[in-house]
Amino acid sequence: MKSLKERILSEGKYLGNGILKVDGFLNHQLYPDLTMQMGREFCKRLSQHGVSGVTKIVTAETSGIAPALAAAVAFDAPLVFARKKRPITMPDGYFSSEAPSHTKGGITTLMISPEYLRADDQVVIIDDFLATGLTTKALIEAIQKSGARVLGIGAVIEKGFEGGRTVLESFGVPIVSLAVIERLDESGIYLRD
Repeated sequence: MKSLKERILSEGKYLGNGILKVDGFLNHQLYPDLTMQMGREFCKRLSQHGVSGVTKIVTAETSGIAPALAAAVAFDAPLVFARKKRPITMPDGYFSSEAPSHTKGGITTLMISPEYLRADDQVVIIDDFLATGLTTKALIEAIQKSGARVLGIGAVIEKGFEGGRTVLESFGVPIVSLAVIERLDESGIYLRD
């Protein structure tokens, strides 16, 4: 996705330790046109891989919500985001799994209410980053506990050098990334064509 790649190269900042700051257009400030374009692109590419009949889009709060909402609009499906802290309104019997947080440090528990994810749901997972793949893997595990089926995975930015795609390929679903970073260091950000 050309417009996304241009933003990454012009506004992205390498902070060391594999961290890419993209707060200006993805994680803190958003450009609605760019975000909605991401959603349409996810829908187009996943559909080209045979994904159809999507009944839910699932992401992890917080940074995945905007691109996941854009995808939900494109797929015309509700968005469900996994919570990192259980609200008092969430009933017992929620579906959960744990994942390490690269940017925040420590282990995060992801929780989805049984009110919003059912065994007959057909799910696409959308997130801002695909790095180690462990957050997406945790989402898949929580979704599988509900009995729902994961149809595909989308990431706005994939850090190709962190091996997350390899972790997720065992689930046998299409994985779509709108931009793939091959290398990230003090000398620059290097994107796959």
